[in-house]
Amino acid sequence: MRVGKRKQPSYRVVVADERQARDGRILETIGNYGPRQDPSHLEIKSDRALDWLRKGAQPTESVQKLLTVSGVWAEFLSEKSGPVDTKLNRRGFSTGRAVTTKTKKRPEPEAAAPVVKKETAEVVAEEVVAEEVVAEEVVAEEVVAEEVVAEEVVAEVVAEEVAAEVVAEEVVEAAAEESSE
Repeated sequence: MRVGKRKQPSYRVVVADERQARDGRILETIGNYGPRQDPSHLEIKSDRALDWLRKGAQPTESVQKLLTVSGVWAEFLSEKSGPVDTKLNRRGFSTGRAVTTKTKKRPEPEAAAPVVKKETAEVVAEEVVAEEVVAEEVVAEEVVAEEVVAEEVVAEVVAEEVAAEVVAEEVVEAAAEESSE
């Protein structure tokens, strides 16, 4: 049920017959929700909400999300033996979180042999050490490559500065020759 001034809504979480208007006759107020406060205010009487859910009350999508935030919905689901049929669940939401329906099935990992030989463990340890050495070499090569690139950039900048000085000297010499003539 929406209450509050214009452009300043606050809501009462109520139990009502679905055939009544949004702000029509209610059976019971079980909480308050203030979305404009920072952080938003949510107060639900969990015992009364659970009682109504046990009796078969169907929450709206918004109320189901509020019940999820307050923890009442998880408690209700833990009491139920099977899945609960609500509008949000039919749309692909499960306790307020989206459920992806088009997932690729990952191949099942093959079961490892229950007996691990001592030789196998040593081989695996050697492979791990070898991988670490290779990784360190790759990092070292990257550092060297970055240093070479940095040196090349410095060389280019120095070459540009030298070229600029040469051009400046030529301009000065040309100006001196023109003034002497």
